[in-house]
Amino acid sequence: MKICFILLSIILLNSTQIASAEHIIIIANTREKSVELNRQQIRNLFMGGAVPYQLHAVALAPENKSRLLFNNKVIGLTESRIQSYWAQMRFTGRKKEPKQVNSESELLEYLKNNEGSLGYCSSDLEIPSELTVLLTVD
Repeated sequence: MKICFILLSIILLNSTQIASAEHIIIIANTREKSVELNRQQIRNLFMGGAVPYQLHAVALAPENKSRLLFNNKVIGLTESRIQSYWAQMRFTGRKKEPKQVNSESELLEYLKNNEGSLGYCSSDLEIPSELTVLLTVD
């Protein structure tokens, strides 16, 4: 019984450490390096709301791991709820969903080439010097 408890404790501890190591960073291509956005403002931008800066959101493809983390940690909704929301917005013509790219490398390239764009990726990636990290989400 003790061995089972010890093994279960080790497994739970390791899975907690792995989950906590997955950070998402919010990055932007902006001339103004003093841009500051909080989590709620970033959520608003990705859900079609207003923010105090002229920025447009760029999202990763739905099957991307970083997108799932971003949806859970920043948006606070599952992928299916977000897809449902955007289907309703498209139908009513009220809001336009963020541009989508297929990979994090494609996202970084898009951000570098499009001023005013904002996206998210894993903190493991090397961020080009012309992009600004706005927020790190644990």
